[in-house]
Amino acid sequence: MAKRDYYEILGVSKGATDEELKKAYRKMAIKYHPDKNPDNPEAEDMFKEAAEAYEVLNNAEKRAQYDRFGHQGMRGAGGGAGGGMNMDDIFSQFGDIFGGGGGSPFESFFGGGGGGGRRQRKGSALRIKLKLTLEEVANGVEKKIKVNRLINAEGVTFKACNTCGGSGQMKKVVNTMLGQMVSATTCSSCSGSGQIIDKRPPGVDSTGLELQEEVIPIKIPAGVGDGMQLSMSGKGNMAPGGGVPGDLLIVIEEIEHDTLKRDGTNVVYDLYVNFADVALGTSMEVPTIDGKVRIKLEPGTQSGKILRLRGKGIKDINGYGKGDQLIHVNVWTPKKLSSEETEILEKLREAENFKPNPGKGEKGFFDRVKEFF
Repeated sequence: MAKRDYYEILGVSKGATDEELKKAYRKMAIKYHPDKNPDNPEAEDMFKEAAEAYEVLNNAEKRAQYDRFGHQGMRGAGGGAGGGMNMDDIFSQFGDIFGGGGGSPFESFFGGGGGGGRRQRKGSALRIKLKLTLEEVANGVEKKIKVNRLINAEGVTFKACNTCGGSGQMKKVVNTMLGQMVSATTCSSCSGSGQIIDKRPPGVDSTGLELQEEVIPIKIPAGVGDGMQLSMSGKGNMAPGGGVPGDLLIVIEEIEHDTLKRDGTNVVYDLYVNFADVALGTSMEVPTIDGKVRIKLEPGTQSGKILRLRGKGIKDINGYGKGDQLIHVNVWTPKKLSSEETEILEKLREAENFKPNPGKGEKGFFDRVKEFF
């Protein structure tokens, strides 16, 4: 089933400000919150869907990528939030939306505490650059990449946090005219997890993590663009104490091709030919993404003419077909001539057929471009 538009999910326009996004998401989150809709799978799906939309649109870089490429631009081996998130993920990542420590928005009333108990940590994200050739960009590719990521070391033991007693929160009771009000803040000693390291082997850092090289397979979809960022959920750094792993962000970098240039989903090739070839007509091989193909130049082909090879371009990342290869014909003029060549051209100069006459069917550059498109 196709995903709904993120802006449609939150009920905002494409020009919505950060504050408008936050307000719209909070409204949706409270409406479909599990505490308000117990045993309602449909409401839970709506809750996760809203979290996914907000996670993308609230991030300037991801939002720009989504606006340009749609849902396809958010995938790699998992893009977006809601699809790979559980409720703890959402509460911990968007705690500022719900208030307190990220728990239920309904607990904060009448001394409820507003914290939702222990907070599950999330590992930090990793970002790498991946260089791709034009052929790999055009057809998609599967690669194995080496990543140095933090993982939970073996032999590490944990104990309850001494500061919060294992609750993950520090509570404060204030007497008011309406009675006692309880407020809760995340414990600074354990970052809300409720536990701290008891013992750790040599070489392991104070969070219980160690750096390890890992080979990760990744499938790159056809049609990605230079600067596009793909996300692999859970392939970033692990979280201390077995929390939720962060994401691996892959930034695409295109390697410049020797002869072909990309223009959106089209590929452009500059073909240089001599005067005799375009005057008499000829056939020749030209490079494409999929290898060489033979094309035919009709007699009288004009410099500046654009030939089209349909379907020889790049796949659209949103699935809207495939681009073409555009061949720009350029007549090459020699800089030096032999005496024999000069004599031949001097004779041809005065011939009737060698005199340009745009008024008799010859079209200028802008007319040819208009005709082409």
